[in-house]
Amino acid sequence: MMINNRFDQVFEILKQSFPESEYREYAEQKKLLSNPLYRLLTEENGQNEVIGFLAGWEFETFRYVENVAVSPSIRGSGIGKQIMERFMKESDMPVILEVELPDDDLRRRRIGFYERLGFRLEDYTYVQPALRAGQPAMPLQIMSYPKGLTSSEFEMVRKVLYKEVYGIPTSYAYA
Repeated sequence: MMINNRFDQVFEILKQSFPESEYREYAEQKKLLSNPLYRLLTEENGQNEVIGFLAGWEFETFRYVENVAVSPSIRGSGIGKQIMERFMKESDMPVILEVELPDDDLRRRRIGFYERLGFRLEDYTYVQPALRAGQPAMPLQIMSYPKGLTSSEFEMVRKVLYKEVYGIPTSYAYA
């Protein structure tokens, strides 16, 4: 299957799974495919249609899951867990991801999903920079696997994410 067609299918699942403020515009998202640190894992059905994906980053000291999503019609079938486990088993490096604050049932269930995979919810203050012009930054929490982060490890993770994923100066800090 051509990468463009596969990317279009991934982007469609992304649009169905996340609020607009939590993913880049089409051209910006597609541009990531040429970044050597960026990876896209897909799960396809028997008709070669993308039914789930994980968008991740490979850094020097950790790996980062930017998005993981499954086609809405088959959520709850274990595909998200399979994709996450595949990514986690590819390397011994720690895995980091961002989650929304646990202030409603859906968000708590999402955190529980990652906790069942062995992730730990970090207590550090963290803000995701805006992914689109005109969108606000979002308070989130970091989850880490297989163990918790020290404050200096957390600070290093934050700086790498801000610089590599969000393209902002590492000295930038959100209140």
